[in-house]
Amino acid sequence: MHSSLTRIAAALVATTMLAGVANAETLRWARASDSLTLDPHSQNQGVTHTLGHHIYETLLDRDVDGNLQPRLATEWYLKEGDPTVWVFKLREGVTFHDGAEFTADDVVFSIERAKSEHSNMRQLHAEVESVAAVDDYTVEFQMVGPAPIYPNNVTNTFIMDRGWSEEHDLQEVQDFASGESNYAVLNANGTGPYVLTSREVDVQTVLTAFEDHWAEEPPAVTEIIYLPIADAATRVAALLSGDVDLVQDVPVQDIERLSSTEGFKVETGPENRIIYFGYRFGEEPLRSSNITDSNPFNNPLVREAMELALDRDAIRQVVMRGNSLPTGVATPPFVNGWTEELDAYPAPNVERARELMAEAGYPDGFTVTLDTPNNRYVNDEAVSTAFVGMLGQIGIQVTLASRPVAEHSPIILANESDFYLLGWGVPTFDSAYIFNDLVHTKTETHGTYNVGLYSNPELDEKIISLGTETDLDVRNQTIAEIWEVVKADRVLLPVHNQVLNYAMREGINLAVHPEDQPRMTTVTFSE
Repeated sequence: MHSSLTRIAAALVATTMLAGVANAETLRWARASDSLTLDPHSQNQGVTHTLGHHIYETLLDRDVDGNLQPRLATEWYLKEGDPTVWVFKLREGVTFHDGAEFTADDVVFSIERAKSEHSNMRQLHAEVESVAAVDDYTVEFQMVGPAPIYPNNVTNTFIMDRGWSEEHDLQEVQDFASGESNYAVLNANGTGPYVLTSREVDVQTVLTAFEDHWAEEPPAVTEIIYLPIADAATRVAALLSGDVDLVQDVPVQDIERLSSTEGFKVETGPENRIIYFGYRFGEEPLRSSNITDSNPFNNPLVREAMELALDRDAIRQVVMRGNSLPTGVATPPFVNGWTEELDAYPAPNVERARELMAEAGYPDGFTVTLDTPNNRYVNDEAVSTAFVGMLGQIGIQVTLASRPVAEHSPIILANESDFYLLGWGVPTFDSAYIFNDLVHTKTETHGTYNVGLYSNPELDEKIISLGTETDLDVRNQTIAEIWEVVKADRVLLPVHNQVLNYAMREGINLAVHPEDQPRMTTVTFSE
């Protein structure tokens, strides 16, 4: 720990020295945590994707309003006469950072890699039967059936250079859960607007503008100094002292102070992300509980009691200082399938919760460990701490295990947690993305983040049908039916939708991105 803090301090000193000579083209960007890896297909995680979008590129992208935009693909359409084939026409004249030409063969390689065993992106391409290069700038995706919303699934799947990847033995994706590494974890070769110049994990990453990028206008930011600073007070102090220019994860307690401090401003907006608690299902006893003959969480009365103990409004008012949107469903309002009815949540009722605990056979409660990140979401550890206190009122005695997200993620992916806090963004803006990862029975292609190992074969069939259903009315009815069961079973215990706050010095202009994936190519400078 001391060594890590020393290296961060050294990085800040270095950027302070640069500040004397840096012009408006250098942006020092701080946030609470670092990318988990640079392997483009290893982790389906927001912070990792955010950095990745500056180095690599995707076929399609989304603007700040959530609309699909061309990126490496300029056109996409269903093949005439065959609704099971998506055709992507590729941008010509694009090169990778090492000078290699971008072609359809790189897309084929990347999609096949993203579908492979250790990829966290594979569920997004579960309906892809095969992918083939028709010519150098045309790719056809043969789907298992009609897949009308598939283009929504490619906005975070980065394209790699086949030649560079094979040269460095990168045909297989990093097995992150087992702690394995590969050349792509610390090295990169994309087509993106910035080139990786240097990287020291959890300390500093430097990116420089790619002079041969295909965009018509070069970015105003020509150098990015990316600084993960886990401690909230240190992040804010770095901004106020001039050591950084932009702080992406602003502590809610500092929003008012920064907004009223001359020379600084705070941009605010809703995020397309739900924060929720999850728990283990199944008859097998919990690893961390004093109940050794059963699993309390498997009892629906216990899950109902936990929801009645959860005071979402108190968390919003006290923990989040008003900067959250409490919810009763595990999907943000941006997403197809959300309704006001689903969004409703019960008022806390501790007395009734205690009665339910007794009815469930746990009048004296039980013990359990709650795993939470402490540098990934807004006030994540504080939210977990608040719920620990609330559960204590109904006899559930919780030990809080708080870790940086780099340590929390492997536990989650290995399904080693009895009780956990997690957040989930929805880049496809469709409920199927949530169901595929969080609700479907865990398989090779689905349920990657189904940490609680919930399983409902009837729901699984409905979830799979969403990928190829062409009648949108039928599809939306199926989504509504799935949400009804998910909410009734309390598969997940949603807390709130996040509200984002970016703080920056005056003269920097950057809008809040609903995916919390700001692009430094969109930054402008003003006097």
